[in-house]
Amino acid sequence: MALALALVLTCIALVTLGLFVFHPWWFPIPISSVAIAVDRQFLLTFIICGALFFVVQLSLAYLVWRYRAQRKGAQVRFSLGNPRLEHVWALLMALLFFELCWTGYRVWARDSIGKAGGNTLRIEVWGEQFAWYFRYPGPDGIFGPVHPNLINDGMGNYLGLDREHDAAARDDIVTVTLSVPVDRPVELILRSKDVIHSFFVRELRLKQDAVPGRANSIGFVADRTGRYQIVCSELCGLGHYKMHAELDVMTAKQFEQWLLEESKRQ
Repeated sequence: MALALALVLTCIALVTLGLFVFHPWWFPIPISSVAIAVDRQFLLTFIICGALFFVVQLSLAYLVWRYRAQRKGAQVRFSLGNPRLEHVWALLMALLFFELCWTGYRVWARDSIGKAGGNTLRIEVWGEQFAWYFRYPGPDGIFGPVHPNLINDGMGNYLGLDREHDAAARDDIVTVTLSVPVDRPVELILRSKDVIHSFFVRELRLKQDAVPGRANSIGFVADRTGRYQIVCSELCGLGHYKMHAELDVMTAKQFEQWLLEESKRQ
């Protein structure tokens, strides 16, 4: 029985190692420096934790086989352990854990937090049950005020803009697709109209909550054109499964043309 258990533990360790080495399931292609940094951090954590798991499983298999009952009625020997060794092991694991947390935080803080600059494109992201809306400031670079009493989805006034009386809101562009130019810094300002939502694009490796009553900021620079899916990764109600939109990364020229066309539709 002990030998069978040791063999099962060894097989589990080898299969797990094989899945890691050949990784038949892995991340989609990264499309930003944020995604590349997150992938590196994940890979470092995966290698360290995987190596520890492999060593521990093999050690457990060896101990199960080494201290098996070799004859019937053999007297069991108890061990009270080695407190000093246990304390050293616990300290090493704690240091390793905090080091991984610190390096992960540095990756997130360095690459993911929006940093405003002269060339940064600022976009508001609004979440509601169960849709995403995106607002771009017009040539004045100012977002107009929103008026909750004017919100009317049926009339297409998703954010409650008073274009007739608010000068700053007249040139704002509201769309259901997030379009950005390639190789340009983008700052997203996330807001929610009702409950907590979570903005997530897997190719960007970015996820941030949209919380009612506050504005969360997150930034990225997309370096590959294409269309990618935006989903809500926070359970927000019965229609959570259908809350998605598209991120369209285009060239600078295409983006300017798109802005011009969208401004005419407002």
